[in-house]
Amino acid sequence: MTRLTTAELRAYRQICDADGAMTVIACDQRGGMRSLLASGAAAQAAITDASLGRVKADVVRYLARYASCVLLDPVCAVPGVVEDGTLPRDVALLIGLDASGYDTDARGYRLSRLAKDIDARRVRELGGTGGKIMVYLRPDRPDANDHNIAILRRCIDDFAREDLFLVVEFLTYPLQGEDNSAYADALPSLVEGGTRISLDCGAKILKLPFPGTGESCAAITRMAKDVPWAVLSAGVDYQTFLGQVETAVAGGASGVIAGRTLWKDCISLDGDVTRDRLTATAVPRLREIQALVRRVRSARVASLAGAR
Repeated sequence: MTRLTTAELRAYRQICDADGAMTVIACDQRGGMRSLLASGAAAQAAITDASLGRVKADVVRYLARYASCVLLDPVCAVPGVVEDGTLPRDVALLIGLDASGYDTDARGYRLSRLAKDIDARRVRELGGTGGKIMVYLRPDRPDANDHNIAILRRCIDDFAREDLFLVVEFLTYPLQGEDNSAYADALPSLVEGGTRISLDCGAKILKLPFPGTGESCAAITRMAKDVPWAVLSAGVDYQTFLGQVETAVAGGASGVIAGRTLWKDCISLDGDVTRDRLTATAVPRLREIQALVRRVRSARVASLAGAR
Protein backbone atom coordinates (compact mmCIF):
# COMPACT_ATOMS: atom_id res chain seq x y z
CA MET A 1 0.00 0.00 0.00
CA THR A 2 1.74 3.16 -1.20
CA ARG A 3 -0.88 5.75 -0.35
CA LEU A 4 0.49 8.38 2.02
CA THR A 5 -1.22 8.68 5.37
CA THR A 6 -2.39 12.11 6.49
CA ALA A 7 0.74 12.57 8.59
CA GLU A 8 3.02 11.43 5.76
CA LEU A 9 1.27 13.71 3.28
CA ARG A 10 1.75 16.66 5.60
CA ALA A 11 5.45 15.82 5.92
CA TYR A 12 5.82 15.39 2.16
CA ARG A 13 4.36 18.82 1.55
CA GLN A 14 6.77 20.27 4.10
CA ILE A 15 9.83 18.92 2.26
CA CYS A 16 8.52 20.42 -1.01
CA ASP A 17 8.60 24.05 -2.07
CA ALA A 18 5.55 26.25 -2.68
CA ASP A 19 5.19 24.76 -6.17
CA GLY A 20 5.11 21.21 -4.85
CA ALA A 21 8.62 20.26 -6.00
CA MET A 22 11.20 18.56 -3.81
CA THR A 23 14.21 20.85 -3.37
CA VAL A 24 16.17 19.12 -0.63
CA ILE A 25 19.81 19.78 0.28
CA ALA A 26 21.60 16.55 1.19
CA CYS A 27 24.31 16.92 3.82
CA ASP A 28 24.24 13.54 5.57
CA GLN A 29 27.54 12.35 4.11
CA ARG A 30 30.40 11.64 6.51
CA GLY A 31 33.20 9.68 4.85
CA GLY A 32 32.63 11.43 1.53
CA MET A 33 32.67 14.81 3.21
CA ARG A 34 35.91 14.06 5.04
CA SER A 35 37.53 13.11 1.73
CA LEU A 36 36.67 16.57 0.39
CA LEU A 37 38.11 18.32 3.43
CA ALA A 38 41.45 16.51 3.63
CA SER A 39 43.65 14.29 1.47
CA GLY A 40 44.98 11.04 2.83
CA ALA A 41 43.43 8.55 5.23
CA ALA A 42 45.25 9.86 8.29
CA ALA A 43 44.21 13.46 7.74
CA GLN A 44 40.62 12.44 7.09
CA ALA A 45 40.51 10.29 10.22
CA ALA A 46 41.77 13.27 12.23
CA ILE A 47 38.61 15.21 11.39
CA THR A 48 36.43 14.59 14.42
CA ASP A 49 32.66 14.27 14.38
CA ALA A 50 32.52 17.64 16.15
CA SER A 51 34.64 19.31 13.45
CA LEU A 52 32.56 17.73 10.71
CA GLY A 53 29.44 18.87 12.53
CA ARG A 54 30.67 22.46 12.38
CA VAL A 55 31.12 22.22 8.62
CA LYS A 56 27.63 20.79 8.25
CA ALA A 57 26.26 23.56 10.45
CA ASP A 58 27.85 26.08 8.06
CA VAL A 59 26.11 24.43 5.10
CA VAL A 60 22.82 24.69 6.99
CA ARG A 61 23.50 28.26 8.11
CA TYR A 62 24.29 29.67 4.67
CA LEU A 63 22.36 27.41 2.29
CA ALA A 64 19.38 25.72 3.95
CA ARG A 65 17.29 28.89 4.18
CA TYR A 66 16.97 28.86 0.39
CA ALA A 67 15.61 25.31 0.23
CA SER A 68 12.47 23.57 1.43
CA CYS A 69 14.30 20.86 3.36
CA VAL A 70 17.74 19.67 4.45
CA LEU A 71 18.87 16.06 4.91
CA LEU A 72 21.32 15.58 7.80
CA ASP A 73 22.90 12.75 9.76
CA PRO A 74 22.30 12.04 13.48
CA VAL A 75 25.99 11.47 14.18
CA CYS A 76 27.57 14.87 13.50
CA ALA A 77 24.79 17.32 12.62
CA VAL A 78 21.67 16.55 14.65
CA PRO A 79 20.57 17.53 17.25
CA GLY A 80 23.13 20.35 17.24
CA VAL A 81 21.68 22.43 14.39
CA VAL A 82 18.21 22.10 15.91
CA GLU A 83 19.12 22.93 19.50
CA ASP A 84 21.27 25.97 18.65
CA GLY A 85 18.74 27.35 16.16
CA THR A 86 20.97 27.08 13.09
CA LEU A 87 18.27 25.22 11.18
CA PRO A 88 15.57 27.74 10.17
CA ARG A 89 12.20 27.08 11.76
CA ASP A 90 10.41 26.81 8.40
CA VAL A 91 12.89 24.41 6.76
CA ALA A 92 11.96 20.73 6.99
CA LEU A 93 14.44 18.18 8.34
CA LEU A 94 15.10 14.67 7.06
CA ILE A 95 17.42 12.50 9.16
CA GLY A 96 19.52 9.77 7.59
CA LEU A 97 19.39 6.28 9.07
CA ASP A 98 22.29 4.72 7.17
CA ALA A 99 25.77 4.45 8.59
CA SER A 100 28.74 5.81 6.68
CA GLY A 101 30.31 3.27 4.35
CA TYR A 102 29.45 -0.38 3.87
CA ASP A 103 30.70 -3.90 4.50
CA THR A 104 31.61 -6.33 1.72
CA ASP A 105 30.91 -10.06 1.70
CA ALA A 106 33.12 -12.77 0.21
CA ARG A 107 31.51 -12.33 -3.21
CA GLY A 108 32.18 -8.59 -3.30
CA TYR A 109 28.58 -7.60 -2.69
CA ARG A 110 28.04 -4.43 -0.65
CA LEU A 111 26.23 -4.82 2.67
CA SER A 112 24.53 -1.67 3.92
CA ARG A 113 24.65 -0.64 7.57
CA LEU A 114 22.41 1.38 9.87
CA ALA A 115 23.56 4.18 12.14
CA LYS A 116 23.62 3.09 15.77
CA ASP A 117 20.44 3.54 17.82
CA ILE A 118 18.55 5.44 15.11
CA ASP A 119 14.99 4.39 14.34
CA ALA A 120 11.67 6.11 13.63
CA ARG A 121 11.04 6.93 17.29
CA ARG A 122 14.50 8.49 17.61
CA VAL A 123 14.04 10.51 14.40
CA ARG A 124 10.87 11.95 15.90
CA GLU A 125 12.69 12.72 19.17
CA LEU A 126 15.39 14.58 17.23
CA GLY A 127 12.80 16.83 15.60
CA GLY A 128 12.86 15.20 12.18
CA THR A 129 10.10 15.77 9.66
CA GLY A 130 10.96 12.28 8.49
CA GLY A 131 13.79 9.88 7.79
CA LYS A 132 15.87 8.64 4.87
CA ILE A 133 17.29 5.17 4.38
CA MET A 134 19.86 4.26 1.73
CA VAL A 135 20.80 0.73 0.70
CA TYR A 136 22.94 -0.73 -2.07
CA LEU A 137 21.19 -2.86 -4.69
CA ARG A 138 22.21 -4.96 -7.69
CA PRO A 139 18.82 -6.06 -9.00
CA ASP A 140 20.44 -8.21 -11.70
CA ARG A 141 22.03 -10.32 -8.93
CA PRO A 142 19.22 -11.42 -6.58
CA ASP A 143 21.68 -13.10 -4.21
CA ALA A 144 23.39 -9.73 -3.68
CA ASN A 145 20.37 -8.07 -2.10
CA ASP A 146 18.94 -10.20 0.71
CA HIS A 147 20.76 -8.38 3.52
CA ASN A 148 19.95 -4.93 2.16
CA ILE A 149 16.32 -5.71 1.35
CA ALA A 150 15.90 -6.93 4.94
CA ILE A 151 17.20 -3.55 6.17
CA LEU A 152 14.86 -1.74 3.79
CA ARG A 153 11.80 -3.68 4.91
CA ARG A 154 12.74 -3.27 8.58
CA CYS A 155 12.98 0.52 8.25
CA ILE A 156 9.81 0.87 6.15
CA ASP A 157 7.83 -1.21 8.66
CA ASP A 158 9.28 0.73 11.61
CA PHE A 159 8.34 4.10 10.14
CA ALA A 160 4.88 2.83 9.19
CA ARG A 161 4.24 1.81 12.79
CA GLU A 162 5.20 5.32 13.93
CA ASP A 163 3.24 6.91 11.02
CA LEU A 164 6.39 8.82 10.15
CA PHE A 165 7.57 9.88 6.71
CA LEU A 166 10.43 7.89 5.12
CA VAL A 167 12.39 8.56 1.93
CA VAL A 168 13.88 5.41 0.38
CA GLU A 169 17.15 5.72 -1.53
CA PHE A 170 19.22 3.05 -3.24
CA LEU A 171 22.53 3.13 -5.05
CA THR A 172 23.81 0.66 -7.61
CA TYR A 173 27.49 -0.19 -7.86
CA PRO A 174 29.94 -1.97 -10.16
CA LEU A 175 30.95 -5.47 -9.18
CA GLN A 176 34.55 -6.48 -8.68
CA GLY A 177 36.16 -6.83 -12.08
CA GLU A 178 33.12 -5.52 -13.95
CA ASP A 179 33.92 -3.57 -17.10
CA ASN A 180 33.12 0.14 -16.77
CA SER A 181 31.38 0.37 -20.13
CA ALA A 182 29.30 -2.73 -19.41
CA TYR A 183 28.22 -1.24 -16.09
CA ALA A 184 27.32 2.06 -17.77
CA ASP A 185 25.24 0.21 -20.37
CA ALA A 186 23.43 -1.68 -17.61
CA LEU A 187 22.72 1.43 -15.49
CA PRO A 188 19.20 2.19 -16.80
CA SER A 189 18.00 -1.36 -16.16
CA LEU A 190 19.75 -1.42 -12.77
CA VAL A 191 18.02 1.77 -11.62
CA GLU A 192 14.68 0.57 -12.95
CA GLY A 193 15.18 -2.77 -11.22
CA GLY A 194 16.16 -1.11 -7.94
CA THR A 195 13.07 1.07 -8.18
CA ARG A 196 10.89 -2.03 -8.54
CA ILE A 197 12.52 -3.65 -5.50
CA SER A 198 12.00 -0.48 -3.43
CA LEU A 199 8.36 -0.21 -4.47
CA ASP A 200 7.75 -3.89 -3.71
CA CYS A 201 9.15 -3.28 -0.23
CA GLY A 202 6.59 -0.52 0.32
CA ALA A 203 8.50 2.69 -0.47
CA LYS A 204 6.28 5.76 -0.69
CA ILE A 205 8.90 8.37 -1.63
CA LEU A 206 12.02 7.62 -3.67
CA LYS A 207 15.46 9.20 -3.99
CA LEU A 208 17.02 7.72 -7.12
CA PRO A 209 20.27 7.81 -9.07
CA PHE A 210 19.92 9.35 -12.51
CA PRO A 211 19.07 6.33 -14.68
CA GLY A 212 20.92 7.58 -17.75
CA THR A 213 18.16 8.24 -20.27
CA GLY A 214 14.89 10.11 -20.60
CA GLU A 215 13.18 6.87 -21.59
CA SER A 216 14.29 5.25 -18.35
CA CYS A 217 13.07 8.26 -16.33
CA ALA A 218 9.65 7.96 -17.98
CA ALA A 219 9.60 4.20 -17.33
CA ILE A 220 10.35 4.80 -13.65
CA THR A 221 7.53 7.35 -13.43
CA ARG A 222 5.08 4.88 -14.98
CA MET A 223 6.28 2.15 -12.61
CA ALA A 224 6.09 4.38 -9.54
CA LYS A 225 2.59 5.66 -10.40
CA ASP A 226 1.62 7.89 -7.45
CA VAL A 227 4.95 7.47 -5.65
CA PRO A 228 7.01 10.68 -6.10
CA TRP A 229 10.71 10.42 -6.87
CA ALA A 230 13.61 12.84 -6.73
CA VAL A 231 16.92 12.58 -8.53
CA LEU A 232 20.12 12.61 -6.48
CA SER A 233 23.32 14.30 -7.57
CA ALA A 234 25.92 11.59 -6.79
CA GLY A 235 28.63 14.23 -6.74
CA VAL A 236 28.73 14.78 -10.52
CA ASP A 237 29.91 18.15 -11.78
CA TYR A 238 27.35 20.91 -11.65
CA GLN A 239 26.71 21.36 -15.38
CA THR A 240 26.25 17.60 -15.81
CA PHE A 241 23.74 17.60 -12.97
CA LEU A 242 21.72 20.40 -14.58
CA GLY A 243 21.30 18.24 -17.66
CA GLN A 244 20.30 15.26 -15.53
CA VAL A 245 17.76 17.32 -13.61
CA GLU A 246 16.17 18.60 -16.81
CA THR A 247 15.89 15.09 -18.23
CA ALA A 248 14.63 13.55 -14.98
CA VAL A 249 11.97 16.19 -14.32
CA ALA A 250 10.81 16.09 -17.94
CA GLY A 251 10.46 12.35 -17.41
CA GLY A 252 8.33 12.77 -14.30
CA ALA A 253 10.67 13.31 -11.35
CA SER A 254 9.22 15.54 -8.64
CA GLY A 255 12.46 17.39 -7.90
CA VAL A 256 15.94 16.93 -6.51
CA ILE A 257 17.74 15.82 -3.37
CA ALA A 258 21.19 17.24 -4.08
CA GLY A 259 24.33 17.31 -1.98
CA ARG A 260 27.93 17.30 -3.14
CA THR A 261 27.17 18.83 -6.53
CA LEU A 262 25.97 21.91 -4.68
CA TRP A 263 28.67 22.28 -2.02
CA LYS A 264 31.61 19.93 -2.66
CA ASP A 265 33.92 22.74 -3.84
CA CYS A 266 32.65 25.16 -1.17
CA ILE A 267 33.31 23.45 2.15
CA SER A 268 36.40 23.97 4.29
CA LEU A 269 37.49 23.50 7.88
CA ASP A 270 37.84 27.29 7.84
CA GLY A 271 34.33 28.63 8.50
CA ASP A 272 35.00 31.98 6.81
CA VAL A 273 36.07 30.23 3.61
CA THR A 274 32.99 28.00 3.68
CA ARG A 275 30.72 31.00 4.20
CA ASP A 276 32.20 32.93 1.28
CA ARG A 277 32.15 29.99 -1.10
CA LEU A 278 28.64 28.85 -0.23
CA THR A 279 27.31 32.37 -0.62
CA ALA A 280 29.10 33.02 -3.91
CA THR A 281 28.74 29.60 -5.52
CA ALA A 282 26.29 27.20 -3.85
CA VAL A 283 23.39 29.62 -3.40
CA PRO A 284 23.32 30.62 -7.10
CA ARG A 285 23.53 26.94 -8.06
CA LEU A 286 20.57 26.10 -5.85
CA ARG A 287 18.58 29.00 -7.28
CA GLU A 288 19.32 27.86 -10.83
CA ILE A 289 18.26 24.29 -10.06
CA GLN A 290 15.03 25.52 -8.50
CA ALA A 291 14.24 27.67 -11.54
CA LEU A 292 15.01 24.75 -13.87
CA VAL A 293 12.77 22.37 -11.93
CA ARG A 294 9.98 24.94 -11.92
CA ARG A 295 10.26 25.55 -15.67
CA VAL A 296 10.43 21.89 -16.69
CA ARG A 297 7.61 20.86 -14.36
CA SER A 298 5.39 23.60 -15.77
CA ALA A 299 6.17 22.51 -19.32
CA ARG A 300 5.43 18.88 -18.46
CA VAL A 301 2.07 19.77 -16.87
CA ALA A 302 1.12 21.83 -19.93
CA SER A 303 2.16 19.00 -22.25
CA LEU A 304 0.14 16.42 -20.33
CA ALA A 305 -2.88 18.72 -20.28
CA GLY A 306 -2.62 19.26 -24.02
CA ALA A 307 -2.43 15.53 -24.63
CA ARG A 308 -5.77 14.87 -22.95
